[in-house]
Order: sequence, then C-alpha cells, then structure tokens
Amino acid sequence: MIDPINFYNQTLEKHNTEVSLLKKRLLLLSALRLLVFIVTGLAIYTTFSNWQLTLATGVLGTVIFIYLLSKYTDAKAKRNLHNALAIINSEELNIASGDYHHRNTGLQFQDPKHFYSLDIDLFGKGSFFQYINRTMSAEGQLKLSNTLKANNCSHIEERQDAIKEISKKTEWTQLYSATGKLIDTETPAENIIHWLKNHKSFIPKQLKWLPWLFTIISITLLILAIVNVLDISFFGYWLFVGLGITGLYLKNINKLAINSDKAKDTFKQYAALLLQIENENFKSKLLQDKQNKIQSEGKKASAIFSEFSKHLDALDNRNNLIGAIFGNGYLLSDIKNAYKVEQWILKYNHKVKDWFEVVSFFDAYNSLGNYSFNHADHVFPKISKNQTIINAKDLGHPLLNKTKRVNSDVIINRKQFFIVTGANMAGKSTFLRTISLHIVMANAGLPVCAKSSSYAPVKLITSMRTSDSLTDDSSYFFSELTRLKFIVDAIKKEPYFIILDEILKGTNSTDKAIGSKKFVERLVAGHATGIIATHDLSLCEISNELDEVKNYYFDAEIIDNELYFDYKFKKGICQNMNASFLLKKMEII
Repeated sequence: MIDPINFYNQTLEKHNTEVSLLKKRLLLLSALRLLVFIVTGLAIYTTFSNWQLTLATGVLGTVIFIYLLSKYTDAKAKRNLHNALAIINSEELNIASGDYHHRNTGLQFQDPKHFYSLDIDLFGKGSFFQYINRTMSAEGQLKLSNTLKANNCSHIEERQDAIKEISKKTEWTQLYSATGKLIDTETPAENIIHWLKNHKSFIPKQLKWLPWLFTIISITLLILAIVNVLDISFFGYWLFVGLGITGLYLKNINKLAINSDKAKDTFKQYAALLLQIENENFKSKLLQDKQNKIQSEGKKASAIFSEFSKHLDALDNRNNLIGAIFGNGYLLSDIKNAYKVEQWILKYNHKVKDWFEVVSFFDAYNSLGNYSFNHADHVFPKISKNQTIINAKDLGHPLLNKTKRVNSDVIINRKQFFIVTGANMAGKSTFLRTISLHIVMANAGLPVCAKSSSYAPVKLITSMRTSDSLTDDSSYFFSELTRLKFIVDAIKKEPYFIILDEILKGTNSTDKAIGSKKFVERLVAGHATGIIATHDLSLCEISNELDEVKNYYFDAEIIDNELYFDYKFKKGICQNMNASFLLKKMEII
C-alpha cells in the first residue's frame, strides 16, 4: 500500500529538481542563441565582399539558430509541465493538512430543489465537493457535480472498478491534469459544440480545387515575368483578381475566423488529453467503454482534433496583414483554409460532443480516483440485495479529522425508521450528514469512511435545511411544507432513504409535535426507510406503537460545571438536554 503523503513528497521533490535543471538548460540555450546571432552577424559583415560565402554563412547561422530555438521551446514546455506537476503535488500536501478552503466551492452547482445537495454540505465552503474536486476544466467540474448529484443506484460496481483502477494510476492522472492546465481555454466546450452544430457552410465543394489552380497560375505568371515573357505588371494585377475573389466570401470567412479563434485553444487542449486517454491501457469495463467511444473509423480522435487544430491555426494566420494580402491575392489562402475547416465540421461535428464528454468524464473520474488513493483506509461498500440497507462498522464523516472523529456502528434495515434525539451539539446533525454521505459516495462508486460496509443501493432524499424566500413570497413554514410534499410525492414513485432534521420548526411546539408524529406515521405506513433527528422526546413514543420505529440518541454530560460530549450513537432516548446550561454558561441568562 502506497502512503499518499510520502508519494506526494517524493514526487514534488522529483519535479522541483527537474524544474531547476530545465531552468539552467534554458539559460544555456538562450546564451547559445545570442552567441550564434552575434557570430553570424560578424561573419556576414566580414565576408560581405564574397556574396556566396555570405549567403552560406547566413544560411548556416539561421539553421543553427532555429535548431537552438526548437530545443529552447521543447525545454520550456518540459519545464512548464514539471512545474505544473510540482504544483499539483504541493496542493495535495496542503489539502491533506486541511488547507483546502480556498479552492472552488462549487456553489454554482447547488440546487435547493435537489433531493439532497443543499442539506448535506455537498457544495459550498468546507464542502465535500471543495475537498474532493481536482478537475482542471469547467466541463469536468460539471461532470463531477452531476456524478455526486446523480442519485444513481445502478451499475455501482462498474463505477467502483473504474475508480479502483484510476486510483492506481496517480502518475497518469496527474499528467492528465497538468497537460490540461498548461493550455488556457476561454470558450466553454458547450459553446463550441453549439457553433459546430449550427454552422452553415458557405464555400461550395466546386471551389475545392480553385485555390490550387489559382496558385499554379500565380506561379506561372511570376516565372513568365522573371524570364521576360510577360511584363511584371500582369503578375501585379493578378493580385487584385485574387483579392476580388476572396472578397466575395470575406464576410462569412471573418465570422468563421472569429469562431475558430475562440475554439482553437480548446481543441489543442482536448487533442492533448484525448491522446493521453488513447495511449493508456484500461481494464475496467466503464473505462474501456469510454476509451472506445473516441475511436472513429479506425482513426484516433486525438489525430482528428490535431488536424482540426492545424486548420484553425492556418486560418488564424490571416491576422498577419502582409500574409493576408499576398496569401489571398496569389494563393486564395482564406478560401482554401476556410474550406478545410468547413469540411472537417461537416464530417465530425456530430461526434465532437461525445469526444468532449469523454474528456470531461476522465477529468471528473480522476478526482474520484484521487480521493480513493488519498484514503486507502476507506472501504468500497459491498453491494448487496438483502434487507439491510446499511451495515457499517466504524462509520464516520470523511471531512472530520480522523484523530478526533468518533465513528459509529450502524445497521439499518429496509422499512425501518430511526428517531434520533440528543442534546444540542451532541452530534445529531453530523450523524445525519454522515449517513447521507455514505449513500451519496456509495452510489457514486467511491469508498466510504468506514472499517467495513455492506450496502443495498437506495436513492437519498433529505429535508434538513429550509429557508423562507422573499423573492417567492413564501414563509419559512410554507417552504418546509413544500419540501415535505416533495418527499411524499417522490416516495410514491420509488423507494428512497429519507433523512429529516427537526421538521416543522416553523410552527408552535404542540402543533409541531402532532404534525411530526403524523408525518412519521405516514412515512412508516408507506414502508419508507430513514432517520429523523428531533429534540421532541414525545416523538419517540411512536416506537411503542410501530415496530419499524427505533429510538437512538446522542448524549451530553455536565461534569464539574463543564459540558462533555462523547459523540457516540446509542440505542434509546436522550434524557440530558443542555440549552439552559449553555445559556447560563455564556451568561445570556
């Protein structure tokens, strides 16, 4: 078993060493380029009287300079890659120490109407998403958030196999992330897909050979002018013919060039990432299926993307004014390049969405695999079909410090309903979120924070946080009722694991007690499974009437005028409350 901290420390040191060596190499190559430039200039000056020697010296110096420039570019790319990898490993060490609250919170993915995302700290500051997210693209973030919100209890073992495999490929996942981060992209993949699908071709197929024919005529006119068969003015006037033909399509070419300019960096990034996916050997079914999805007629998607990227770069060269004038005047370069771009779009636009989806899938699953690698002490739940939904030993909340975390043994069977009572701050809400995260993580295919776990897959639905809305003109109590109605309607269609925290807080205590009792009875009568946390001890009396209802509690003790919590999940009803004590302790009363 690889220790993650040792791995990250060793890998960080390795990449920092490479960065240091490459910096020295870059300085050396820069010095050599300067030296070659100076020597070539002096050589040309001293041999200026002999034009043949001057030409040879100039050509040789240029070749050596370009060679050194190529080596410099390669070394710079390697340095940037190793630097990005060093940053990744440094960040992992920071996160392991608890320093992750500066990272993306994912609040944009939070949905108050979702089955559970608002209630269980899935998104926001200090959230599970903020802790687990390692994606390098907006599309990957969306895919990761959707995976956590999917409430999908089918094919869990396939997802487990994929995450287990990726967790063993940490060097590959880091290289994948670093490669993606090296290319800055501003245009979302969704916008590019929309452009490709809605693009209307404007260059007829009949014009395919026109640029080549025009180029041949241009070269012929130049040669005839050089050998004095034609006056050079014919070659000059021919320029305006080319510009005139290009002008017929200029408006559409400009529009295409604007869209192409926005997309080119994204295609460079995706081509590099697709190449990484294609070159890796995967064994799990889910990963192989995704890998096979990026094959097209025997040609690799990375090669197809690279081809398109080159076409986009060629079209982008029109921004050079001199090149644009002579290129279009004598070669019809805009028409030629625009035609190639359009033909690529016609051939592949229907597949781009699938290829983009595969890249974002691996971006998201690298986060899941990274979580598994970082938590080797967690277990993948054994998926069962028996009546016990959760049978977990030493189950804890994954975001709590494991040196302070108090774990619980939990067994809850189908159609059972737990009523959990307890003092303030004794651990009720944390316990509810622990159970919720177990279900969410298990359904996503992740390992859970437990010593062992058997899990019969089920969807989750919660009501733990409710707020009034001035915008919707809804009171707090009405918002609660709306949420409870949402739960009742949902469980009519299919089974859910229901988690409730202190429902009907928006009404008086007597009404709340009666309403809570009736609601729990309604859920139990519908064979629902779940947990409700409450301070209302009268609710516990339902267990005397219904065998499906079980009472559990979290306790607090006052010893020597100090409040102590053991955070242990116990069977029975809580007898110790602490609100009055805390009010006195804080000198509020």
